[in-house]
Amino acid sequence: MGTPLGDFVRARRDSIQPESLGLPDRGRRRSPGLRRSDLAARAGISVEYLTRIEQGRDRNPSIAVVNALADALALAPSERDHLRYLAKITGGVCTAHTRPAPASRQVRPSVLETLRLLEPGIAMVTNRLGDLLAHTGTFEAVTGGSGLLDTDPPNLTRYVFTHPGARTFFADWGDIADELAFDLWHAPSVENSEWFTAELAPAAGPDFTRRLNQHTVPRRGLLRLNHPSGHELRLHRETLELPADAQQLVVFLPADEHTTESVAELRHQARNPLRAIS
Repeated sequence: MGTPLGDFVRARRDSIQPESLGLPDRGRRRSPGLRRSDLAARAGISVEYLTRIEQGRDRNPSIAVVNALADALALAPSERDHLRYLAKITGGVCTAHTRPAPASRQVRPSVLETLRLLEPGIAMVTNRLGDLLAHTGTFEAVTGGSGLLDTDPPNLTRYVFTHPGARTFFADWGDIADELAFDLWHAPSVENSEWFTAELAPAAGPDFTRRLNQHTVPRRGLLRLNHPSGHELRLHRETLELPADAQQLVVFLPADEHTTESVAELRHQARNPLRAIS
């Protein structure tokens, strides 16, 4: 049985073309990407040790080994952070059979006040499980009719993977699905992530499981929405981490004049106040 750390190392190795690292092309091989022997040599470890890591038989590599693998794989900063995170949770995987409690859904009063100050902007408070904890009235106007806020409690990850309208509402559904699956690895705790995955996986099916295990660090580019009213919205996203609460404040900014006018029209039609969900 593999581990998140081993899966990520193997996935990154398979995605690298040897010539991109200045290595000679040795012709056709059974599997794509970088040979295990080449990666081991670049990282300064044995092939046998790298095999144990990839197969999940070594769950506690040293920090020096993790950093050497990051260098050998030429990882980007965000990918290095993910590798270190996976090394941490792989070494301390929860083996308890009791069902962990879900993440807290409480939002601090000062965070709610910040949301009020952001009105009439588009903003929400969420966690990495996708729970929508609070949002501005304009956020509700922009997502109105999509079905996102119809469940109680609303959850963005569940919506994206299980709601029939999500693939239409999000113009770049695949990119958003990758983001949300990736964020589950950085949920408030390993236990909470496992709790949510157990709830979601049966409903979301193999597409969710595949994205969860591919460990692709998302780019989080422009958000494009197809509003049910016919408006096409293009939004930039700014995410402010709230580490003490294991939550995030996300602000959405119109990327063009057409979106600015469309948001104003949707807000005028809805006239919804700030809403906190707890």
